[in-house]
Amino acid sequence: MRPMNKDALEGASAFSADERDAVYRAIMTRRDVRDQFLPDPVPSDVLMRLLGAAHHAPSVGFMQPWNFIVVEDAGVRQRVWNAFDRANREAAGMFDGERQATYRSLKLEGILKAPLGICITCDPSRSGDVVLGRTHNPRMDSYSTVCAVQNLWLAARAEGIGVGWVSIFHESELKDILGVPAHIEIVAWLCVGYVDTLYSEPELAVKGWRQRLSLDDLIFRDGWGRR
Repeated sequence: MRPMNKDALEGASAFSADERDAVYRAIMTRRDVRDQFLPDPVPSDVLMRLLGAAHHAPSVGFMQPWNFIVVEDAGVRQRVWNAFDRANREAAGMFDGERQATYRSLKLEGILKAPLGICITCDPSRSGDVVLGRTHNPRMDSYSTVCAVQNLWLAARAEGIGVGWVSIFHESELKDILGVPAHIEIVAWLCVGYVDTLYSEPELAVKGWRQRLSLDDLIFRDGWGRR
């Protein structure tokens, strides 16, 4: 193991008020975008900043299990949309009555409208069989990859770029379309593109699907259920 460089440590002072406020603004105004995408392409330097932000996400054991499949080809995105559409019709049948009608009225993806798709994957074999921090929780590689998704999402918000996370598909179909090996997990398909408007609240809240829970109701102290 390489010895630690004593000069690797640096100051950890708080951000300035403006810098702090910008971070919280990105968090509070981030939205799951389905239909507000503009056709403008995402420049390569901006894309690399987003991927760089994702690559700097925390990962257990510093395993960095992610890969990023950047998809611009319209034909590939059409095949991905077809896979989504099949799964979405199956999903609609899982709801009853008025809930099903509401579900069918929602637009749940922007696969074709967004100019760019990014498939983020997780490679559980990247750091070997025994990984620091994953010894007792085998899902830590997937959780680490989700942190990369969130980093990219917040960076995108700062760039004026919208992101929509599509999860309604059979993973095997998406793997077949993208040539993803069997042992690799697909964590997210992200629709990515510039936007000039965003909902002031999450779209599903605006459209009456579900409202944000009260934070106070979710906080326990020193044990489950203790207020």
